Amino acid sequence: MSERKLNIMKIYLETSVINFLFAKDAPEKMRITQEFFNVISDYDIFISDIVLLEIEQAPEEKKKSLMNVIKKNKIKALESTDEAEKLADIYVNEGIIPKKYYNDALHIAIATKYNMDAIVSWNLTHIVRFKTKFKVKDINNKLNEKDVIICTPEEMVY
Repeated sequence: MSERKLNIMKIYLETSVINFLFAKDAPEKMRITQEFFNVISDYDIFISDIVLLEIEQAPEEKKKSLMNVIKKNKIKALESTDEAEKLADIYVNEGIIPKKYYNDALHIAIATKYNMDAIVSWNLTHIVRFKTKFKVKDINNKLNEKDVIICTPEEMVY
């Protein structure tokens, strides 16, 4: 096995990234997301059961398209754990993510608990924003958790 394979980055995709492959109403983000999917073979790519649950709620045709992306790209699914849920609770209780958007906290917590190098998302409201990045880093440091980079597909491409 080459050194490159030993040091391959582990990337967690939040649901919005897969969704934006089909976002004709946001052509620039759709184009960037397509470019991102052209380079994902450079990384070890993961989603979670939470992403699959969110996809399950999509209309049938879209659900089929989203699942095809996962299958075609051989994206591995991680299971949520009690430890991830406890960490997500901390993110919510600390005011980083509103309780109403608990799954957003859970995405970050799963990426953290599975030692991902980064979580990639287009969710600029709760996930990819300064307050979230800063406070998640602070909490993870206090809890001796690995620091997870929170970024957009655009940051991964350019």
